[in-house]
Amino acid sequence: MIMNNNPALDFLKKYTMVIALVLVIIFFSITTGGKILFAQNINNLISQNGYVFVLATGMLLCILTGGNIDLSVGSVVCFNMGIGALMLQKGIPTFITMLAMLAVGLVIGMFQGFWVAWVSVPPFIVTLAGMYAFRGLSNVVLGGLSVGVNNESFLAIFGGGANCYVPDLFGNGSLNLTCIVAGLIVAVLVIVMQIRNQSVRKSLGIASSGPGELIRTVIIAALVVIISYRLAQYKGIPSVLIWIALILLIYGYITTNTAIGRYFYAVGGNEKATRLSGVNTKMVYFLAYANMGMLAGFAGVLMLARAGHAEPTYGVGYEMDAIAACFIGGASAYGGVGKITGVIIGAALMGVINQGMSIMGMSANYQSAVKGIVLLVAVLVDVLTKKENA
Repeated sequence: MIMNNNPALDFLKKYTMVIALVLVIIFFSITTGGKILFAQNINNLISQNGYVFVLATGMLLCILTGGNIDLSVGSVVCFNMGIGALMLQKGIPTFITMLAMLAVGLVIGMFQGFWVAWVSVPPFIVTLAGMYAFRGLSNVVLGGLSVGVNNESFLAIFGGGANCYVPDLFGNGSLNLTCIVAGLIVAVLVIVMQIRNQSVRKSLGIASSGPGELIRTVIIAALVVIISYRLAQYKGIPSVLIWIALILLIYGYITTNTAIGRYFYAVGGNEKATRLSGVNTKMVYFLAYANMGMLAGFAGVLMLARAGHAEPTYGVGYEMDAIAACFIGGASAYGGVGKITGVIIGAALMGVINQGMSIMGMSANYQSAVKGIVLLVAVLVDVLTKKENA
């Protein structure tokens, strides 16, 4: 089937969610009287949605292997929060506790990955079982009670408490100059990396991605500068933002510049061909779920610091937020397609919708309904685009 190329239509298809994010921010800026752009609200948006960015990063790797998901991550987060809270309560140092929580998450991920990869049990069934099992074990570990955290270093380092911000190195006025400088540096790096990518593509004889990529880069750089300026008007860079950025950068590099990163895409694109080419596809599945468990452990660290205590009910629905962020950010329901930048857009869009509707006083029920509609639209765009290109 021969398709007529329409640059405007191609641009809209490729950057639907970037455009949607900008429009949603504008909409809530108008409907909330600009409150959503208040410095403290932007800070809260980042802190409250830290777990979404972390979990969605791991979920992306699972989805890349063929549209597979992990339904257990919310329960694993809660289980790890319970273990961490009890360890801190017993006086165990911050970083030992953090490493223990990562190790527990990793072991859980390896356990589930074993059944998926080497026994060929469908991921949906394995992780559904994990969702029930670790929700129950969370209640057992916590004894059905709330366990508080009083370790100030843990709260400060991982984004909880009143002092969990990067100190201003350039002054102590009403505007945090360190935050502004950091934002400008990141914006410049985004632009430089795009220029470098275009140069590499040109040297390899690959067609330029056109003005659409330039527009996207400018929008991202502008958003970085605006957000850093607004944060600078409050308390500066929250600790949790450092951890989120670190996770996103590491996995952005892995998925674009390493062999194992390419294997995730290859397995999702054509598992049989990938296996015949000599790639151990079972190990790819195993690594995807082991990694997901480890990141669920780290999400538990961030959420424990954010909440300041652990409860058996925490983590409910976290897996759905992570899955939605991936699909909204452009990951394909069939696997093999998706980027970390898409995860950022998807998680940010989810956070803005939640924050905007909360400021407007809308109930959690309406928030869930709207998120469901947004998710359905995002997947429909993916399905219809694939049909068009078939």
